[in-house]
Amino acid sequence: MIRRSPQEIAFRLRQEASNLGLWLRPQGDAPVTASLPLGRPETFLDGIRGAPYANGVLEIAEAVLRREFKLLGSVIHTDKEIHWRRDYLSLRESGLSYFRRIPYLDFSRVGDHKIIWELNRHQHLVTLAQAYLLSDRKEFLEDLWAQLISWLDQNPFCRGINWSSALEVAFRVLSWIWIEHLAGNRMPQPLRRRWLRSLFQHGHYLEQNLSIYFSPNTHLQGEALALHALGVLFARHRRAARWRARGAAILEQIVLTHVRPDGGHFEQSSYYHVYATDMFLFHALLEPVSEAYRFRLRKMAEYLWALSSSGEIPLLGDDDGGRLFHPFGNRRQFARGTLAACAAFFGDTPWHGDLQALNEQALWWFPKLDAPPPAGLPESALFRDTGVAVLADGNIQAIADTRAFGFGSAGHSHSHALHFTLKRADVDVLIDPGAYTYVADPAARNRFRGVASHNTVRIDGLDQADPAGPFRWNNLPKTSLRNWSDRPWHLDAVCDYRSVRHNRQISWRDGVLFVLDSFQAFGDAGLRPHRLEQFWHPGSEVTRIGPRLFELPAGVFLAFPEGPTLYLEEGGDYGWYSPAPGSRFSRPLIRAEVETEFPCSFGAALLFTSPLDFEDLRMTPSPGRVTLECGKARTDFVL
Repeated sequence: MIRRSPQEIAFRLRQEASNLGLWLRPQGDAPVTASLPLGRPETFLDGIRGAPYANGVLEIAEAVLRREFKLLGSVIHTDKEIHWRRDYLSLRESGLSYFRRIPYLDFSRVGDHKIIWELNRHQHLVTLAQAYLLSDRKEFLEDLWAQLISWLDQNPFCRGINWSSALEVAFRVLSWIWIEHLAGNRMPQPLRRRWLRSLFQHGHYLEQNLSIYFSPNTHLQGEALALHALGVLFARHRRAARWRARGAAILEQIVLTHVRPDGGHFEQSSYYHVYATDMFLFHALLEPVSEAYRFRLRKMAEYLWALSSSGEIPLLGDDDGGRLFHPFGNRRQFARGTLAACAAFFGDTPWHGDLQALNEQALWWFPKLDAPPPAGLPESALFRDTGVAVLADGNIQAIADTRAFGFGSAGHSHSHALHFTLKRADVDVLIDPGAYTYVADPAARNRFRGVASHNTVRIDGLDQADPAGPFRWNNLPKTSLRNWSDRPWHLDAVCDYRSVRHNRQISWRDGVLFVLDSFQAFGDAGLRPHRLEQFWHPGSEVTRIGPRLFELPAGVFLAFPEGPTLYLEEGGDYGWYSPAPGSRFSRPLIRAEVETEFPCSFGAALLFTSPLDFEDLRMTPSPGRVTLECGKARTDFVL
């Protein structure tokens, strides 16, 4: 049972009383004017017409006219008249009850709320406005107006699933603000009056439903951002100053509590880090922020650069498929647009100098931009507060997550402490499989976020914590980083759980990445043998070229010493990759299994040379250390 403080109980009672008041007597004193203090896009449209981004916008807009929507990992086809509360995959549709009575997490009753909400974020309507500006084709605007009328008809204030999440209301607010900025002066006046009234009601809803206690994470951040932006948009209205001040105060506070001193986001999710960075940046464009705020935002960008210097982020932790602006394309490359916008904001950075990445959001956010500086070379780095270490050596990049579990119940974290990903020449050698689903398939949810779906070790078939519903872990492990050096690159970290200590050490020596996993038990756990499974998730095809040698993508070879039984599988429970929620593809899985008593150690090596140079990986234990040797490469691990 969750214990709530008297302060929280009082807050929630006031919130529910206010919500009932809004439902029974919707606020009607909507403003008639609105404006956003950003430059007009007309100043740069000629420069991007015909560019890949602009062509992509027009293709997406054409698909919207055909009622074809790419949502998360699926392509959804709707009726010409969209049913806004329908999950078009399961064909389940919920009614118009008071929003608190909608069981939005119950798939059997409402369908997949993520699919419904993604469409109702209305980010595709922003694309219609962009497409009109790029092409002058009136059918894009006409369809935009028709969809807004349809939505207003089907979603009365505070009724139905599209009012069940304050964060989703916030995303819709931000889309509507962009519609106002890009095309509001072209909207028919009867619709504009009705729509502005609804947008203002969205602000009343957000003011009363900030996730102070419910989800004080990216939910609260997005809600505060939208509330502040409404205060800026409706600056002449008497409520605007209050909304603006409340949103700004929350964002100034959470940039210090949600972002660790080294720049990592406290959700411990690389995907959430991207759009948390976008949210903080967009706020900084609308309102002058403190130096402390700017410093944390810059650290977020530095961390993101370290994760994505190869062009793509690893999918550490959850991935909900969302993005603050233009949520289309390769999700692992969204960081490029974010970094380009951060580089434009700060000016003197080593981050991406990709002109095309500027088109994704930076040019729309601040239309007058100089050419970005050339991108710097990635370097090895340690983010000690976040628990992430990066190895960068030429075209090789390894990213290890030693902490894995984030703040509180770690709802968006995965059970993958001591897991690492690996790329060579922008090719995925070892991957993180992604998230796949939140609520549509509870068994798959737990498999994708469990130990066995990551490049680490499972003990006795158990995860490092106990899943408790789709967004909670119980009995979190204790993790710590014992040692790290970048020259030569070496990582030493531990994860304590279930009366067992798992110590993983990774060393980069002479073109070989050596990995040693060691285990010791406490109490009764030391009185029985344990089953250890070491999992390896290659990014694409794998060939077994010897009893203890496998060829991975990009000409990397995975070698094992004598001892464990080795299996090469694909699909099944754990051999999968999900590039976006709702989609998955089978991938190879290498599993090394051994049953043994503790203490024990077993190792592996990743070779970046020809298999003709391979000599058996030898593992030699001695008091207080283990030596791994492969050909001329050798390293000693201190236990």
